Amino acid sequence: MFKLRKLLATAAILAVTASGLATAQAADISGAGATFPYPLYGKWAAEYKNETGVGMNYQSIGSGGGIKQIKANTVDFGASDKPLSGTELEQAGLLQFPVVMGGIVPIFNIDGVKPGEVVLSGDVLAQIYLGKIKNWNDPAIAALNKGVKLPDLALIPIYRSDGSGTSFNFTYFLNESNKDWAEVGVNTSVEWPVGLGGKGNEGVAALVGQTKGAIGYVEYAYALQNALPYSRMLNKDGKVVEPSLESFQAAAANADWKGTPGYGVILANQPGAASWPMTAATFILVHKAPAKPEGTASTLKFFDWAYSKGDKMAEDLHYVPLPDATVSLVESSWKQVVDKDGKPVF
Repeated sequence: MFKLRKLLATAAILAVTASGLATAQAADISGAGATFPYPLYGKWAAEYKNETGVGMNYQSIGSGGGIKQIKANTVDFGASDKPLSGTELEQAGLLQFPVVMGGIVPIFNIDGVKPGEVVLSGDVLAQIYLGKIKNWNDPAIAALNKGVKLPDLALIPIYRSDGSGTSFNFTYFLNESNKDWAEVGVNTSVEWPVGLGGKGNEGVAALVGQTKGAIGYVEYAYALQNALPYSRMLNKDGKVVEPSLESFQAAAANADWKGTPGYGVILANQPGAASWPMTAATFILVHKAPAKPEGTASTLKFFDWAYSKGDKMAEDLHYVPLPDATVSLVESSWKQVVDKDGKPVF
C-alpha cells in the first residue's frame, strides 16, 4: 500500500511538473516594431499557433518603437527595417538578423488612373516630397507618362509620422536620387518639408485612401490589401519596372549578407534591369544575454519555423524569402545568444 501511495504521489508530481512545462512552453512570444512585415508576421503567427499552441503578440508600432522596446527589455524581440550599425549593436548587447525582403511602393489617390499606369522616378518623388512638384500634371510627371491623362490636381504628400524603417529606406532612396535631398537627410524620422503624416504603413495607406490627390509610400502588401493604385518606377538602369516578387528578388540578388556587420544590407537603388529600386530587408533584434532566456529561445524557435515553413506564405504576400545559405549563416549566429550560465538558448 505504501509503495502504491508513493507511486501515485510520484505520478501526481510528474503530472503537475508536466503541466507546468506545458504552460511554460505555451507562453506567448512578445515583439514590437516595424509595420513593414506586419501582414506577414500576422499570417505566420496564426499558422504557428495552430501548429504549436504558442501565440505571438506583436505590436506594429514602427521600427523606432521596436528598437526602444527591445533596448528597454519590455519585449522578447524588436523589429526594424533600419538595420543598426555594428557599433550600436555591440553597445546595446543585441544580435540582429534579417527575416525577409520586400518592396516599398508609391501609392496615390487620383480618379481614373489604374494601378501601374503611372510611372515615377526617384528624382520626381524627391521633388514631390521637397515641395517642388505640386501638381499631378506637372511637366516632370507628364514627361514620364505620355498618353496618360493626368488631372490638374494638387499633390498632397503623405509620410510616416512615427519613427519608421520604411521612411529610412525611402529617404535613403530619395537621397540617392536627388542631390537636394541632403537638406532633409536620411533617417527613420525627418523634418518633412511638405505633406501630412500618418502612423505606420496602415496610417499612410488609410490617409492616402481618404485624400484626393494624395501620394504616399508603403510596403507592397498594404497597397494590395487596401486596393490602392500604385506606380511603376524608373530604376537605376533606366528601365521601367513593376512592383512584383520577381523585381524584388532581382534587387535582393546583389545582397552581401556575409560581408555586412549585423547583416545590415541596404537594398535601395540596386543595379540591374529588372530590379525594383525601393526594395528593403526587415530585421529582428534580440539580446545576446537576455534577462528572460525562455522568451528569446521561443522567439528563435518561431523564426526557425518561419525560415523552414514560411516561404510560401511570404511569397503569397509578395515578400522575398532569404536564400538558404543566408538562413544557415543567420542560425549559426544564434549561438551567440546565451543564458546566465553561458549556454546557447537555442
